Amino acid sequence: MHSALQPLARVRVAVDCMGGDHGPSVTLPACKTFLDAHPQADLVLVGTAEALAPARGWPRTTLVAATEVVAMDDAVEVALRKKRDSSMRVAIAQLKPGEGGRAAADVCVSAGNTGALMALARYVLKTFDGIDRPAIAALLPNQKGGFTKVLDLGANVDCSAEHLLQFAVMGSALVSALDGNDEPSVGLLNIGEETIKGSEVIKRAGELLRDAGAAGQINFHGNVEGNDIFKGTTDLVVCDGFVGNVALKTSEGLAGMLGQIIKDEFTRTPLSKLAALVAMPVLNRFKARLDHRRYSGGALLGLRGLVFKAHGSSDAFAFERALARAYDAARNRLLDRVHDRIRNTLAGAAGASGELDITLTVAAQPPAKAA
Repeated sequence: MHSALQPLARVRVAVDCMGGDHGPSVTLPACKTFLDAHPQADLVLVGTAEALAPARGWPRTTLVAATEVVAMDDAVEVALRKKRDSSMRVAIAQLKPGEGGRAAADVCVSAGNTGALMALARYVLKTFDGIDRPAIAALLPNQKGGFTKVLDLGANVDCSAEHLLQFAVMGSALVSALDGNDEPSVGLLNIGEETIKGSEVIKRAGELLRDAGAAGQINFHGNVEGNDIFKGTTDLVVCDGFVGNVALKTSEGLAGMLGQIIKDEFTRTPLSKLAALVAMPVLNRFKARLDHRRYSGGALLGLRGLVFKAHGSSDAFAFERALARAYDAARNRLLDRVHDRIRNTLAGAAGASGELDITLTVAAQPPAKAA
């Protein structure tokens, strides 16, 4: 029972300090801020010895050396086969149980190459039985004052209809775990609400989702459009990683443009500057609600370990927010809760045939040695 799962007393966060556009110049200050604000957290910082030197002596911090770095433009094959001692791979490996069955970390955070992170996480940790691919799920603010959960946001560029169905199951599990909503509504992102619209893959996915909804496995609302994400029409929106990432970056760009336009107009004349002073509290709240950095940190769902992806362009504030989101997820046992929902839902989908054997087993692999 979910209610029997008690929060973790301490949370160990493994950090790929070399990932992202800015690397240690962003990740280390973010880690220091996070550490100061979370006394129940321990950090496992992974990177080159030189890059981690400023963190020596930090309290509640373990440094783990890696000799290679996955660049933002590295091909997946390079990350998997040629850079076997990369900071990204070593950070993910901290989630694997070592001697005694205990892992060095409870959650891993990286702002590195999305394709490489997905591939390495899938290779090192494996996916739950019944799940083909992990998917990135994140929160986007909506006009109802809450959040719409969206996946996939970039882990899988090409998806089959069956993958989209799996995303709906995993996303429903996430919403259930985070919000306590046992029947979150699911929308399939499309170019229109009508069932006849969309590509062949989307039409087929719609059929599978409707069948799953009729069987009581998910609460399928139907097709939704891009604006429904911000209306909060459904609790969860499902799409492939290409569409999801474009939608995410477009919304971030729009939010930034709106903020800049408002700033330009309020600073145009002396009178508008005076009006800006009066409106400053409202403007600050508006800016905070649209600041995409506050929502940094997407969970890779479907893995046998908890991995979070921060924006590659994250600054220190955004990366610290991703660390905090990963910490909260690990502390509240998100992996266990999502696994239970996936197991129960997919087992129900298999019926009495016993076609799915969903278990949570992780091959032992000692964590990397501390530097």
